[in-house]
Amino acid sequence: TSIISGYRLAQKEAVKYINERLSTKVDKLGREALINAAKTSMSSKILNLDPDFFASMAVDSVLAVKSVNSLGQAKYPLKAINILKAHGKSSGESRRINGYALNNQRASQAMPTTVNKAKIALLDYDLRKFKMSLGVQVIVTDPTKLQAIRDREEDIMKERIDMMIKAGANVVLTTKGIDDMCMKYLVEAGCIGCRRVKKDDMKRIAKVTGGQIVVSLANMDGDESFEAAYLGAAESVYEERCGDNELLIFEGCASQRAGSILLRGANEYTLDEMERALHDSMSCVKRVLESNDVVPGGGAVEASLSIYLENFAHTLGSREQMAIAEFAQALLVIPKTLAINAACDATELVAKLRADHHHAQQEKDPAKFKERSSSGLNLTSGAIHNCLAAGVIEPSMSKAKSISFATEAAITILRIDDMITIAKKEEQG
Repeated sequence: TSIISGYRLAQKEAVKYINERLSTKVDKLGREALINAAKTSMSSKILNLDPDFFASMAVDSVLAVKSVNSLGQAKYPLKAINILKAHGKSSGESRRINGYALNNQRASQAMPTTVNKAKIALLDYDLRKFKMSLGVQVIVTDPTKLQAIRDREEDIMKERIDMMIKAGANVVLTTKGIDDMCMKYLVEAGCIGCRRVKKDDMKRIAKVTGGQIVVSLANMDGDESFEAAYLGAAESVYEERCGDNELLIFEGCASQRAGSILLRGANEYTLDEMERALHDSMSCVKRVLESNDVVPGGGAVEASLSIYLENFAHTLGSREQMAIAEFAQALLVIPKTLAINAACDATELVAKLRADHHHAQQEKDPAKFKERSSSGLNLTSGAIHNCLAAGVIEPSMSKAKSISFATEAAITILRIDDMITIAKKEEQG
């Protein structure tokens, strides 16, 4: 219990110290801060081959989807950014597309490649010749009626397509199939039709265009109807060839801004790794923009907190003192691990780092040693430098949360006082 209360107190003090003493407002640093935060995030990943290019791509993509909620807060929904992957060419030829791109193509080559002032119908049912449901039997006594039944099946589908076109739809997306007959009607009306669209993509398109996914045309009266209110809107929808695939691009979406990134790479594994790294750096930029605070990286926060919590522990006269001192010691694992991974002398570097932060916190003239509070590890040269000036920064929100979550995890383990182990079965000889 004493250890748990000590850990809780240390966590509270650590988060308070980060927010009050270590964090810097992004407004003072400008766009450069966002790019540096993205670079720091991708520094150990595959995208570090060209950090400037990918960092600015991540920052531009996140800024492009800015929206303001009802409380007046700026939000950056990463789901509005679609990441597409195409084999071939080098990673440096990846690009940002201004609009929502879909990895699908037109159902027929006879359809137009571009539609301006697009009205988009989002369907979750088949655009194929109408068939009776399973288990429904039609008994025909007059053979001449057979053709009439077949004609009516075709007419039902034609009427459904006419309903959508009369409502103003000129782009039709469906999660199911479109057969040749329905395609013919869409081509005659000058519409773009696209089949087998993924459900997730459909939901995102509905969100960014202000449309509604239609599961059935049935209305409350038992008839079939299609309202113009179901349609999404975009300034233009066009098809563009990229590598072996065609992309369908929605530009100028009505309700929410959207963006897409097209990644190029040699193979599937490279592209998957690039996508993960880019998503991490975009999440980092989003956190920086939403919290508006950054802290120096390179083990600076952990070293500073370690010194602060050790001094704080000495002010307590209770059992918690030991727990807080151990908490402070544990924080040094991060700078030590960083130094070991870079094949540097961890003991010497961490000692220098602690000395810098000790001066920054203990000196009577704090302004003189203010720069030392941002001292972190420079693992390229194996020295100590000012991380804030070098652009090695991280969102302060992430730092505070990781300390809180780690503390909670440690407390959960401490609460376990019994362990049941199952005896191994004796092997029969």
